[in-house]
Amino acid sequence: MDLGLHGKVAMVAASSKGLGYGIARELAREGALVSIGSRTGSDVFDAAEVLIEETSGEVLPNVLDVSDPDSIALWVEKTIDAFGGVDMLVVNAGGPPAGNFDQFDDDAWQDAFELTLMSAVRMIRAVLPSMRTAGGGSILTITSSAVKEPIDFLLLSNVMRSGVTSLAKSLAQQLAPENIRVNNLMPGRIDTDRVQSLDERSAKARGLSVEEIKAANELGIPLRRYGTIEEFGRLGAFLLSDAASYITGQTIAVDGGAIKTVW
Repeated sequence: MDLGLHGKVAMVAASSKGLGYGIARELAREGALVSIGSRTGSDVFDAAEVLIEETSGEVLPNVLDVSDPDSIALWVEKTIDAFGGVDMLVVNAGGPPAGNFDQFDDDAWQDAFELTLMSAVRMIRAVLPSMRTAGGGSILTITSSAVKEPIDFLLLSNVMRSGVTSLAKSLAQQLAPENIRVNNLMPGRIDTDRVQSLDERSAKARGLSVEEIKAANELGIPLRRYGTIEEFGRLGAFLLSDAASYITGQTIAVDGGAIKTVW
């Protein structure tokens, strides 16, 4: 299937590795001009080199702190200067710290708010003028299966990512008349550094090995395995593309069938 992405401009946050990287790679493979962003400069420049080698695409690396509004504004400015506009945006951020309610003070809640929810607000607000000038665009937010079935020790993520999901649904309604689509992807257990760190935390707390924790988790997944960033990236690229031109306001799980809710 031709996704019609050749020459389109995509911005992908938190994309030096993991889920963001998976989407950025698929977009570059499809011929999109991809602006990637990550907090650590060495990581994002290394990721850009690998992406260019893997895809022969055009990739622009940027140092990006999504919790900093000035950093977001500079990322958008550099992307537009390099590529002329923005057609697609992937809203993504590293997860807030794991833990239970009694562990978090006001500062922890505020940091999670800035990292997860306000970063989404600011990134979307920053690209809308370019999308409106172009006559349309596509926005994809990355949250978590926890917005459907909250995870006990991911309280901050449960709350803030649920806010992002509501934002995406609301904006899909508001922006549809302007031909700007907004969708949300919920990863389940995808084999990323973040999931590995959560498995390590769980293993330590329960006195088990990481392998035992992973095996137990896989039993709760109908496909009996963790997903890959390639599988996640392919769906992300599809939803951003014109091949998905009649899909907006949707929250889609990529979880091997683990979520048991009907809606």
